[in-house]
Amino acid sequence: MVPFAGFYMPVTYRGITEEHRKVRSSVGLFDLSHMGEFRVAGSGALDFLQKVTTNDVGKLAVWDVQYSLLCYPEGGIVDDLLVYRLPESFLLVVNAANIQKDFDWLASHKPSGVTLTDESDDFALLAIQGTKAEAIMARLTGFDLPTLGYYKAAKAKVCGEEILFSRTGYTGEDGFELYVAPERAENFWHQIMETGEEFDIEPIGLGARDTLRLEMKYMLYGNDIDQTTNPIEAGLGWVVKLSKPGFIGRPPIEKMKTEGPKRKLAAFEMLEKSIPRKGCTIFSGGEKLGEVTSGTYSPSLEKGIGLGYMPTSFSTTGTKLEIDIRGKRAPAAVVAAPFYKNGTRR
Repeated sequence: MVPFAGFYMPVTYRGITEEHRKVRSSVGLFDLSHMGEFRVAGSGALDFLQKVTTNDVGKLAVWDVQYSLLCYPEGGIVDDLLVYRLPESFLLVVNAANIQKDFDWLASHKPSGVTLTDESDDFALLAIQGTKAEAIMARLTGFDLPTLGYYKAAKAKVCGEEILFSRTGYTGEDGFELYVAPERAENFWHQIMETGEEFDIEPIGLGARDTLRLEMKYMLYGNDIDQTTNPIEAGLGWVVKLSKPGFIGRPPIEKMKTEGPKRKLAAFEMLEKSIPRKGCTIFSGGEKLGEVTSGTYSPSLEKGIGLGYMPTSFSTTGTKLEIDIRGKRAPAAVVAAPFYKNGTRR
C-alpha cells in the first residue's frame, strides 16, 4: 500500500506479473476511487467544453464517452480526461493528482450560464477489466450489455442499485467502470468478487494497471504527457479536432501539426534482458536523444519496453537505440505501438 492523492492505494495484491496476466487471460477488479469527477451543467455547458477541450464534444450523443485533453494556451497539456455526455449534464473524469489543478483551470475559464461542481468525494470507482468482463457484468445487471458499445455509458441497476457505468477502461481489454456511492463501494466490491469467483477473478493493483496501460501505449500524465508536451508530438493528434471552433491551445497545436514535430514520443523494446525505467537516458550511435518517460517489464511480451521523446528522425520503426540502465547501455529498437497487439479493445 502506498499513499497517493490522499488515498492509500494497493500497488499489488499477489504480484504485478500475475495480476497483469490475469486481466489479459481472464478478468480483474480494480479500485480507482482516487480518480476525480466534475459535473458541468447549464445552458452554456457544451460551448464551454468545446472551448476547454481538444476533442469535439459536439459530436457526442447522450450516453457517449470521449477521451480528450485540456490544454494551456501554449499547447502544453493540463490533463487527459474522459467526457461523459449525460441527459442533463456532462461528467468529466480526471486524474487524481490533478483534481485541484484541473478544477481551478476550468473554473478560471467558466462563463456565466455554466455550473462546475467537484463531485470527486461523491463517487467511488470500480473497474472490471478483462476478456471475461462482460460475462461477470451480465450476472450483476439486467441491462442488455451486447447493445452497449465501446465508450458508451448507461444508467441501470447493478448489484440491485441504479448506478452510472460505462464500457471503458485503460487496459486494452474489454471492461466496465462503475460509479457508486462511496458508502456502498465495499458492498459492490464483495458482490463483484463473489460473482466473479467462477471466472477466476482477482483484485488488481496499481502496478499491473501501469504495465497494462504501457503495453497499449496509453498515456500516463506526469510521465508521458504534461505541460511541456504538445499533443501532436505525444501522438495524440487523433483527439485534437481542428475542424471545430477555436479551443484553448489550438494555434500552437495547429502550427506543430502543419510544420511537423521536431520530436516524437516513440515506443521501443529492449533487445536483451534488461528493464528500462523512467529517467533512463536514450542514445543512438553515441548521440543523446532524450529520456525514458515510462519503462517496465512487459509480462505479455516477456521483455523490457518503454516510451521516450526523441528527435523525429530517430522515431521510425527499426531505429537502433541504447538505453543507459545503471551506467550500462543496453540495446533497444523503436517498434510500432501498441506493444501488445491482441487486446480485445485495442
